[in-house]
Amino acid sequence: MATFGTLSDRLTETFRNLRTKGKLTAADVDGTVREIRRALLDADVALPVVKEFTAKVRERALGDEVNRALNPAQQVVQIVNEELIAILGGQQRRLQFAKNPPTVIMLAGLQGSGKTTFAGKLAKQLEKEGHTPLLVAADLQRPNAVNQLQVVAQQAGAAIYAPEPGNGVGNPVQVARDGVETARRQLHDVVIIDTAGRLGVDADLMKQASDIRKATDPDEVLFVIDAMIGQDAVNTAKAFQEGVDFTGVVLSKLDGDARGGAALSVASVTGRPIIYASTGEGLDDLEAFHPDRMASRILDLGDILTLIEQAQQAFDEEEAQKVAEKFATDSFTLEDFLEQMQQLKKMGSMKKMLGMLPGMGQMKQQLEDFDEKEIDRTEAIIRSMTPAERRNPKVLNGSRRLRIARGSGMTVTDVNQLVQRFDQAAKMMKTVARGGVPNIPGMGPVGGKPGASSKRGKQQKKKAVSRSGNPAKRAAEAAGLAAATAPTGSGFGLGAAQAPPTEADLAEIQKLFGKS
Repeated sequence: MATFGTLSDRLTETFRNLRTKGKLTAADVDGTVREIRRALLDADVALPVVKEFTAKVRERALGDEVNRALNPAQQVVQIVNEELIAILGGQQRRLQFAKNPPTVIMLAGLQGSGKTTFAGKLAKQLEKEGHTPLLVAADLQRPNAVNQLQVVAQQAGAAIYAPEPGNGVGNPVQVARDGVETARRQLHDVVIIDTAGRLGVDADLMKQASDIRKATDPDEVLFVIDAMIGQDAVNTAKAFQEGVDFTGVVLSKLDGDARGGAALSVASVTGRPIIYASTGEGLDDLEAFHPDRMASRILDLGDILTLIEQAQQAFDEEEAQKVAEKFATDSFTLEDFLEQMQQLKKMGSMKKMLGMLPGMGQMKQQLEDFDEKEIDRTEAIIRSMTPAERRNPKVLNGSRRLRIARGSGMTVTDVNQLVQRFDQAAKMMKTVARGGVPNIPGMGPVGGKPGASSKRGKQQKKKAVSRSGNPAKRAAEAAGLAAATAPTGSGFGLGAAQAPPTEADLAEIQKLFGKS
C-alpha cells in the first residue's frame, strides 16, 4: 500500500540487519528500537503513540520470550507485528446494525476528507450485502455538494433523499430528521447521512453536527479522515471526539503517497476503531479494516487473506472447476482465457493485488513498471479474432494474423507473441492439472529442496557411467538401464510421458500478462 511505503522500507531494512545475529544483546535491541522510533516519527505518527509503542517493543524484546527463542530476530518481528496490531485497534470491528430498522449512519469530518464519496462506496457495499440503503443529502453548505451526492448515488445504484438544493439553502437538521422518517416509510433498512464539513474545525461545524446527531440518534457516527494530513489528524480527531463524538473511523485516500501517520495514530489516540479504509477513487475501492492484515502489509508480510476474499468475490467456483477440467483435457481455448481475464479485472488493480503478496515490498520498481493496460491490449487482440480462431489458434495463418493486428490496433508481432504465450501457458497448466511438477529456474521441481534436482542429476550421471568388472553384472546393469529409460506405458500403446516444461516455458508463463 503506497501510504506505508517508506515506513515499510525502513522497518524491513531494520529487521534484515537483525537476521544476521544468532543472539540479541541489549545493545542490539536498543539499536533496533531506535530505528523503529525514527521510522515511525518520519511516518508522521503522533509522538505519544511512538513513545508508548517503542517502550512496549523494547520491554518485550529484552524479555524471556526473545532470549529463549530459537530465532530471536523473527521473535522481534513478531513482537513488532503484535504491537502494530494493538495500536491499529486490535480486533476488527464491523458496523453495528439496529435491531429495529432503519440503521442510521451519520458521516462527519472536514471538508475534502472524502465523506460524500465514501457515502456512495458504503451504499454500494451494503447493497451487495443485501441491504437497501438511502442516502440523505444533509450537506447544504458546500457548493454543489447535493449534486455530487446525487451523481454518486446514481453511480452506486442507491436511493437518495435530497429535498433541498443546497448551496447555503435549507435546514440540514430538518433534512436529516425527515430523511430518517422517509427511510422508515419506504422500508429502507439503512440511512446514510452526509453532513457538512469545513476547511477547519470551528464552532458552527461542531454545533450543526451535534444537532444532527441529537435529531437522528444515529447507531453509528463515522469520522472520515484523510490519511494524508499526517500529525494534524490527531488534533482534528480529538476536536470531533470532544464536540460530536463518534463510534468509528474511516481512513480515506490510503492509496496516496502520504506517510501513514494518521492511520497509526488516530485509533490509539481516540480509542475508537478504524472500520473502513478507502483505497482508491472507484466506488468498489473500499475495504473493511483489519488491523492484523494492515500490520502485515506494513511489515511486508503480505495480505493473502484479503487477496483470497477478493478472488472469491470475482471468480465463480463452478466456472473455475470447468476451467480446471479443460486444462486437464487440453481443451482450454482463447475464449476461456478471455473469460478468465475479465474475471481477473473484476478484482481490481493488478498492481494492488500483486502488492498483497509477501515480500513484494522489495520489488517496488518491478511493480511500478507493470503495465496495467497490457491486459486490455491482450483482450483487444482476442476480441478481434473470430470464434473459430479463438477455439483453435492453429488456424491463424499470416493473413489472419495481419487482419487481427489491424482490427485490434496492434502489430503482427504482438499477435504472434500472444499466441506463443498462450501455448506455453496451456502447456504448463496441462502439466500441473495432470499432477506434473513444473521446474522453477534455479530451484528445480516445485516442492523439492533448492539445488536438489541438480545434485540428483549429477548422481544419476555418475551412476550411469560406472560399470562393474563382472561381465554378467554389466549385462544386468545394461538391461536395467534400458528398462528404466523405456517410455512409461509404451507397451500399452499410451506413448511416452510428456516432458516437464523447460525454463523457457516458465519464462513465457511469467510474461503471459505482460511483455516485460
